[in-house]
Amino acid sequence: MVKLTIVNYFEFYDIPVAFQIDEDLLKRKYYELSRSFHPDFHTLASEDQQESALDKSTTNNQAFKTLSNFDERLKYILGLFGKLKEEGENKVPQDFLMEMMEINESLMELEMDPSEEAQTTLIKQIKEIERETYQDIAPILDQEINSLSERDWQSVSDFYLKSRYLKRLQENVDKLAAEH
Repeated sequence: MVKLTIVNYFEFYDIPVAFQIDEDLLKRKYYELSRSFHPDFHTLASEDQQESALDKSTTNNQAFKTLSNFDERLKYILGLFGKLKEEGENKVPQDFLMEMMEINESLMELEMDPSEEAQTTLIKQIKEIERETYQDIAPILDQEINSLSERDWQSVSDFYLKSRYLKRLQENVDKLAAEH
């Protein structure tokens, strides 16, 4: 039987759980642990020690990849605190979807009648919505995790879902641009 252990990446790096982290500290911890756990430094160790070093090296790489990317860190924290449902069960807020109708219509028009000017305008609109969405949530993201209310958590979760939606829109615009 395989024993699965879930590692808290913040504990692994001995840094506080936070949406906004000290990127330089994260890098220092990553490089420090990379040197400690790199399999090349454990070639003369026992097989169990080599396997342990390899596991920790893998965890170190995955932890850094997750925590160094804001979107991945946000998703990870929401998951860590049980604030995201299973994939496909999370719902983007309805009012946001209503706001996105015009953007989606512009995207459909762009598909039917490609235009560099229309594409540029659409990209600017999406970027502006991303900026506004982030500004709305920024004060909550700066708070200590333990001080967040359920309403704050819901706002963070909604922000994450909106952000993913906007990224998919951006990818669709980019895909159209590449096709034409």
